[in-house]
Amino acid sequence: MDRLKSSARLMIVSDLDHTMVDHHDAENLSLLRFNALWEAYYRHDSLLVFSTGRSPTLYKQLRKEKPMITPDITIMSVGTEITYDKSMVPDDGWEEFLNQKWDRNIVIEEASKFSELSRQAESEQRPHKVSFYIKKDKAQNVIEALSETLRKRGLDVKIIYSGGIDLDILPQSAGKGQALAYLLKKFETEGKRPINTLVCGDSGNDAELFSIPGVYGVMVSNAQEELLQWHAKNVKDNPKIIHATERCASGIIQAIGHFKLGTNLTPRDVPDVSKVVENTSPGHEIVKINLLSEKWRRAEVEKSEQFLADLEAVYDPSGTFIHPSGSEHRIGELVKFLRASYGDKRGKKYRIWVDSVLATQLSSDAWLVKFHTWESCGETRQGCVHTVILRKKDSGQFTWVHVHQTRLEQPGKDA
Repeated sequence: MDRLKSSARLMIVSDLDHTMVDHHDAENLSLLRFNALWEAYYRHDSLLVFSTGRSPTLYKQLRKEKPMITPDITIMSVGTEITYDKSMVPDDGWEEFLNQKWDRNIVIEEASKFSELSRQAESEQRPHKVSFYIKKDKAQNVIEALSETLRKRGLDVKIIYSGGIDLDILPQSAGKGQALAYLLKKFETEGKRPINTLVCGDSGNDAELFSIPGVYGVMVSNAQEELLQWHAKNVKDNPKIIHATERCASGIIQAIGHFKLGTNLTPRDVPDVSKVVENTSPGHEIVKINLLSEKWRRAEVEKSEQFLADLEAVYDPSGTFIHPSGSEHRIGELVKFLRASYGDKRGKKYRIWVDSVLATQLSSDAWLVKFHTWESCGETRQGCVHTVILRKKDSGQFTWVHVHQTRLEQPGKDA
């Protein structure tokens, strides 16, 4: 959170499964479109928050499976755990707050008396979350009876049913909505409450997000009936909440445009991203060059000397490139490497995405930019940490003066 010295221009708080991540999109195109938009135009002055029902174990697993960028804040286990940055530093104050009127052992004892409940995997049982599976037609009666039993035992709990099968028992003060309210209050205390906040969800355990005063909200087009019914009953007249016509991350992009929260034209939707000069930034430059490399290797652009010449013009002739192996080259040799790789990923599930762009201005026309890139082809994935020096010409275009690459561990391994 210390990355920003002032209020975030936009804070997006998004559920993951079937909201940010579309499990029916084999190419992950909607997620990749969002990634490019965020790193090009928002990362430098905004905050990305993932709010998921997944435990840390399953969250890390998803990061290994899908082309996800790194959030600034991660809310996990249905709002019972809050962590910060890539290293996922836990919020101890939140954990202490949740201990009030909560006894995990009593919850387990009483829940075990209901044969309709089937305990979820041990990885999903967390200090402030006990999770079960239950059939839809049995859920309502069990929820009512179990709630009353736990109340009589002196506990103040909340039972959340979502996805037509998942039943989570949490402290009353927990949940995605309360976790977000806690964060907003924390930002306000620091004098850094986000200028705009957009919450995004698809299921019942996301409903609380839409109850937070003042936020914008988007229910993606594939939202489940339980969330749509909750919306109709509770907040249908709120003009700040929409039901998108696009699925998952594409619905989030749609909402950014609908509410005029900033640009929602992702670089992946621009026919010739190399020609974009207006409103360019270091983040946009980094996304653009990597996207052009992907298109070249997938043979989605014409194999031409003009394309390579335009790319070569981006690099300072006297600049240096340090390969992950440690060998040093003229920076222009990057084009030579690219020339030899035209179409080598044609017809394959090959993608490049940029993550965690951090630009530091060195002078009026120079930036030090650090970022990660990931390349995936089928089940294979490799990553690099890049340190780049960029200079901006009077024309508004950037020149790459120095590039240093080192290998990066698989996402989700330590994050």
